[in-house]
Amino acid sequence: MSTVPIRHAHGRDSGHDHGHDAGHDDGTKTTVGFWIYLMSDCLIFATLFATFGVLVNATAGGPAGSGLFELRYVLGETLLLLVSSFTFGLAMLNLHASRKARVIGWLALTFLFGAGFVAMEVFEFAKLVHDGTGPDRSAFLSAYFTLVGTHGLHVTCGLVWIAVMMHQTLKFGLTGVVRRRLACLSLFWHFLDLVWICVFTFVYLRGFV
Repeated sequence: MSTVPIRHAHGRDSGHDHGHDAGHDDGTKTTVGFWIYLMSDCLIFATLFATFGVLVNATAGGPAGSGLFELRYVLGETLLLLVSSFTFGLAMLNLHASRKARVIGWLALTFLFGAGFVAMEVFEFAKLVHDGTGPDRSAFLSAYFTLVGTHGLHVTCGLVWIAVMMHQTLKFGLTGVVRRRLACLSLFWHFLDLVWICVFTFVYLRGFV
């Protein structure tokens, strides 16, 4: 008689443990899946960098990078993105300290710096097109617009994600799901920062060396 309740109790405990483990697995799968996504993004950017490297001298008699890019202007873009990466790091530090208001505040600053970066990039593209040096001018410019534009599109998606996470943090607080999503967003944002450093070095600085 005593074995029946024990068996039932054990069944309930096993079900509870299984549910807990399943929830833990869901979080792990999300993190692993996001890392797989970042690796696929690395392949995309690696292909774009390789394409640019092949076509960098295919100017079709048009201007090269040294005659098009204003290094000081691009340096300003770079500083904006670097500072945005720093402010995102501060947001994550406050996330670990469970300071919701400060997390939202630092995310808002990150959004502003990131938006400034995108605005400067759009202005640069518009100026190049206005001057007759758009992506249809040469293979070099086509590769340039594709590489830098793809990065800018990623930053824009990151800005939308930041805005969504600010709303979710404000509405739901620093729950486990919100923390996990912010951790993934942090990886994404710092990844874009690293890609831009490569763009700045390989695309812009190369033309002045």
